[in-house]
Amino acid sequence: MVAMSGLASALESYRGRDRLMRTLGYCCQLVGGVLVEQCPARSEVGTRLLALSSQLSHCRTVLRLFDDVAMFVHTKQYGLGAEEEAIFVRCVSVLGNLADQLYYPCEHVAWAADAKILHVESAPWLTLSTALWGLSLLLGIARSLWMVLKLRQRLRSPLAALTSRLPQGKRRAVEAQIRSEALTLLSNLADLANAVHWLPPGILWAGRFRPWLVGLLGTISSLLSMYQAAGAGSQAYATPDGLGSRNPDGDPSHGAAIAREGPGL
Repeated sequence: MVAMSGLASALESYRGRDRLMRTLGYCCQLVGGVLVEQCPARSEVGTRLLALSSQLSHCRTVLRLFDDVAMFVHTKQYGLGAEEEAIFVRCVSVLGNLADQLYYPCEHVAWAADAKILHVESAPWLTLSTALWGLSLLLGIARSLWMVLKLRQRLRSPLAALTSRLPQGKRRAVEAQIRSEALTLLSNLADLANAVHWLPPGILWAGRFRPWLVGLLGTISSLLSMYQAAGAGSQAYATPDGLGSRNPDGDPSHGAAIAREGPGL
């Protein structure tokens, strides 16, 4: 009953429903892809699961038509990151916000073109939106890696003796952020692999992934995101001074790029 109540509470929010649809979509693509390729007797079931995955992705694309305002408000509030003491964090955060902000209108145009609302080719806009998504992920990876290294350096430095004199909760907060940034790093790496796959053929491994592999990487990323969201909801932690303040949850309303999938799902 407690689990049911928690699920109902999560589904009351837009972000909660989006995470669930993303996870279900990728899981359906993973299972469907395996059934189609490895189990000919159940290929029809696999085809239906792939169709369900596509519909869930389309639903999320339509719902993202309303994300521009939330992203704009966050970008405006963050500005040039004057509150950040670390120049590197400030730079990658500002660039990440810019990439995220540009992503939405590009995807909207591609969606409108596919829906025959606009008489333009959708392919260039899909490619541009995917490239912006990949850029945002690269910046997020760079930021998370920098954060992990700096936080670990802080704990292991000679000044760690001073840290030990602080309340135990402070040290636990640093360790919790290291774990969170590591999970964000893994999630972004999985998404980046898919983002490259959806780029035009000829770019690295673009177009070479099988549907089940796309589903596997997306499922890993989605489950990590849901785990972080659950952890953030049950226990908040303080960000160490001067090491950035973007929430690892992945939503613009919390100060980071929304977790999303490329046009191939």
